[in-house]
Amino acid sequence: MSRHAAILSTGRYVPARSVSNAEMSEIVGEDVGPWLIENVGIENRHFMAEHERTSDMAIAAGRQALERAQLAPEQLDRVIVATDTPDYLSPATAAVVQHGLGATRAGCFDINAACSGWVTALDVGARTIEADPQVERVLVIGAYGMSRFLDFSDKKTATLFADGAAAVVLGASDEPGYIAGRLAADGSFHDALGIYTGGTARPATAETVAAHGAPRVEFARRFPPTYNVEQWSRLVRGLLDQCNHALTDVELFVFTQINRRVIEATMDALELPWERAHCTMDKWGYVGSACVPMTLDDAVVQGRVKRGDHVVFCASGGGVSMAASLLRWTADAG
Repeated sequence: MSRHAAILSTGRYVPARSVSNAEMSEIVGEDVGPWLIENVGIENRHFMAEHERTSDMAIAAGRQALERAQLAPEQLDRVIVATDTPDYLSPATAAVVQHGLGATRAGCFDINAACSGWVTALDVGARTIEADPQVERVLVIGAYGMSRFLDFSDKKTATLFADGAAAVVLGASDEPGYIAGRLAADGSFHDALGIYTGGTARPATAETVAAHGAPRVEFARRFPPTYNVEQWSRLVRGLLDQCNHALTDVELFVFTQINRRVIEATMDALELPWERAHCTMDKWGYVGSACVPMTLDDAVVQGRVKRGDHVVFCASGGGVSMAASLLRWTADAG
């Protein structure tokens, strides 16, 4: 009998502090609301409380996913955390999460593929279940705490990013759930978007902080205006071709929630109706590696996914790293 991986449940955590476009305009000293709504689709976002860390959000999302799957933390075999805003450079945030959940049997590790991290981690988790009969259940979390790295004098950047976390429980299944994944990259853009202070290339010493500022997210150089539309549509088509699936077979598309207009243009490029894509950046802002699983959870809670539906995830992030996956929904509830 073939061994498959399937999503058993979803969960999410949205920080309590809500920051509207009006409040963000006060923070940056300029009315940015109309531009954000018209060009990006963001109306609101959420920031962590001062006492919260990325691991706290990941634990909360993971706990909800476990409760919905009716599983105890001790039943997990792996905990994978996708983030590029970790608690520490080292050790892995997944170790903090494993301990906080009480997942005492689980091996754990982080994946940093920037904003494509969760889709990449889902592929790793699914393939581990398919290949290793000792692994039955994997918790895959996307967590993002970018509010800690915002420079509010950079108005076009700071107004986009937000915090949050979401998780899925993957389990071994007799029926196909996770069908395939596809990864891509364009490393020539490694110096275009990221947090460039704090690693070995630019340690956070007094000298480098004085010269470059504290660690912060920055767009260091521009991407071509149609870059994501071209890359996403190519990645999705390639994924479905390798699986012998048609675009029309897919009931739901979940993309990186960086820009509503980019998602609209991608659906146009795929010659599919906009309604097949689910979006959440209007209420949660851009939550990086958490945006795809948070948007999936929102779709599940709203009843947009039913058993037998095919779902495509597609994400890209700094690097540039890209990932897409095709999944058949086998869960009866979120």
